[in-house]
Amino acid sequence: MFLKELISQGWQALMRDRMRSALTMLGIVWGLASVVLLLAYGQGLGGCVLNAFLNMGNNVIVLWPGQTSTQAGGQRAGKKVTYELEDVEAIRDEVPIVRAVSGEIDRDFGFKIGTRVVSIQVRGVDMPYGQMRKLSLEDGRYFNEGDFADHRRVVILGYEAAKKVFQGAPGVGQHVEIGGLDFEVIGTMRNKIQDSMYQGPDNENGFIPFGLMRDLKNIRDPDEIIIQPTAPELNKKALAAVREVIARRHHFDPKDEKATPEWDTIEDRAMINAFSLGLQAVLGLIGVVTLAVGGIGVMNIMLVSVTERTREIGLRKAIGARPRHILVQFLLEALVLTFAGGVIGMAVAVLLTWAIPPMPLYDEFYKTANHEGAIFLHASLSVMIVSFVILSMVGIVSGFFPALKASRLNPIEALRYE
Repeated sequence: MFLKELISQGWQALMRDRMRSALTMLGIVWGLASVVLLLAYGQGLGGCVLNAFLNMGNNVIVLWPGQTSTQAGGQRAGKKVTYELEDVEAIRDEVPIVRAVSGEIDRDFGFKIGTRVVSIQVRGVDMPYGQMRKLSLEDGRYFNEGDFADHRRVVILGYEAAKKVFQGAPGVGQHVEIGGLDFEVIGTMRNKIQDSMYQGPDNENGFIPFGLMRDLKNIRDPDEIIIQPTAPELNKKALAAVREVIARRHHFDPKDEKATPEWDTIEDRAMINAFSLGLQAVLGLIGVVTLAVGGIGVMNIMLVSVTERTREIGLRKAIGARPRHILVQFLLEALVLTFAGGVIGMAVAVLLTWAIPPMPLYDEFYKTANHEGAIFLHASLSVMIVSFVILSMVGIVSGFFPALKASRLNPIEALRYE
């Protein structure tokens, strides 16, 4: 009840000079709106960049053949490593912490439709490749076991590749000549936002069963091996176990990383997350500086209020008010002023986040219906909580020093003040 009365008194004190209070609150309104908007932008940008990076694959590690840098098993250093089909099978059979594994062969092909021929990068892949590399289809279907077992001539086209081959016409069910053989298009991909890749973006590629690629190019062994650990935190163990298998089969030291260079997207994800948090921290700091300017305005107005009400403070002390009562009263007045401006500022920020349209980060992808390549400003619960905590700190700091000054006034000198 005592706290309620103090808050009521604080509000009444502020309403004595409404213009001054409103102008002071304006600094808080603008400052808090800046904090929310900047944090929302940082969160939206970080999320957009992370989403574009993660679209390369679902916690995957890509291994390329390299060459040895140390001597092992009687083999000379500098020996070139070449993957074999049996390496993929050995990893699948011997490494239980690898959820999925796929070999991959990458080659350019001419796609002939009628008299027109276009060049498309084609990847020969195994069955698990689709979920590992996030090949999300817009039309048609993904490969099934029968496609691999029966060596069916089927192909899946990326979003841009389908447009290039069929010039905007529906591709699923159509036939195209690849390497002199007739292939059926069984699926076309959704437009994929992707800023991490190898051998070009998936949008511009075609995908065929691994066995068909071997037949077309008379190639037996994979160019790369893609693995997916059973859990992201097992990425180091899975990579070490896979290297053990390949090293045993090719007679090199499993600790020789140059023999099998890798791209661990799980580690990169942690780096992107750190970048996102750092960006939000920097933008939040800029917003805090803006809010601190409003806090200085609150401190100034409270110091003026203490000076104007010196006799009132002396009278309160004379009739028994303790210094802590005066301290709490003026601190609450500062907090009432701060939070009143904060509520308005938060409402303004939320309104602006809904009013500001998505901002394109990837121009060529911004045309997609779901705006995956755009930065959304969204005042999430976490942003609002962080903003509220910052506002509380600014309010306490802004009100404490004027309140401390008021609580330390000598009652006799305060009563004599003119």
